[in-house]
Amino acid sequence: MQNSPSWTLRTIPDQSGRVAVVTGANSGIGYVTARELARRGAHVVLACRDPERGQAALTRMQGEVPGARLELRRVDLGSLTSIREFAAGWDRDRLDLLINNAGVAMVPFALTADGFESQFGINHLGTFALTGLLLPHLLAAPDPRVVTVSSEGQRFARFDLGNLNAERSYWTAFAYVQSKRAGLYFAIELQRRADAAGLKLRSMAVAPGLTRTNVLTGGANSDRGRLYATVARLLVRVAFRPTPEGAKTSLYAATVSDLPGGSYIVPDGLLQLRGEPTRRTRERAIRDTGTAGRLWQLSERLTGVTYELPTATSARQP
Repeated sequence: MQNSPSWTLRTIPDQSGRVAVVTGANSGIGYVTARELARRGAHVVLACRDPERGQAALTRMQGEVPGARLELRRVDLGSLTSIREFAAGWDRDRLDLLINNAGVAMVPFALTADGFESQFGINHLGTFALTGLLLPHLLAAPDPRVVTVSSEGQRFARFDLGNLNAERSYWTAFAYVQSKRAGLYFAIELQRRADAAGLKLRSMAVAPGLTRTNVLTGGANSDRGRLYATVARLLVRVAFRPTPEGAKTSLYAATVSDLPGGSYIVPDGLLQLRGEPTRRTRERAIRDTGTAGRLWQLSERLTGVTYELPTATSARQP
């Protein structure tokens, strides 16, 4: 692993001229990620599911970073229709940076608008579809990056291609870590395919570590009862670190200039739970090309989104 002990949010280089999309930017890690990119000069699109919460976040961020170049656009990763509408409405000449941050965690069994188990459907299939549909705009940028937020919990997944969509059984924690393993497979496989096509696209995956966000207490978890809410809030407050610390891996992957594509950035502390951003290369999932390839094919079939990567020559043509 390559450590970066002195890296802080203040280390982020100038981002002027970059156009970035951050999904789930209305709260938590996504909010901090969007804010710090905007603070360094990027034009940041807050891609949020709930327009009201998104507008509140936009207003707050404008107050924290006066003069920031920000805009709000709606996308629901639990709906392929919404994802297609977002991509079809992209009206800029390029997209330099896509941060796939939005997700759900440890939620009761539920289905997305398209009938997918919600954690797999939102955390992986939604991310897969959005990235694929925005790919032409990414390839129009001179140095495009995709950052996908996985989780340190993915290391404990028993990845079962026959039960990704709760075809046989559903266990909340199992489904969550499996969906986050899928995110790591996706990010690395996207890099393999970009490399094979000779493209400049860099795809990264990150794990934020234990971080204080509303992922365990908000959204789909908000109606799980008083006892769950009390225990979850106590756990987050006592064991989890401040949100800006959790956003470091995303921002590191998005902005460090010499970071190679296919990097997996995690906290350097015990069990990847806290610490400074570091590049981890000894991860079995990174080398598991067979499973990653099968997951890719399954994802294309389920979403109807096919990645047609051009060659490096054709990508440069107007």
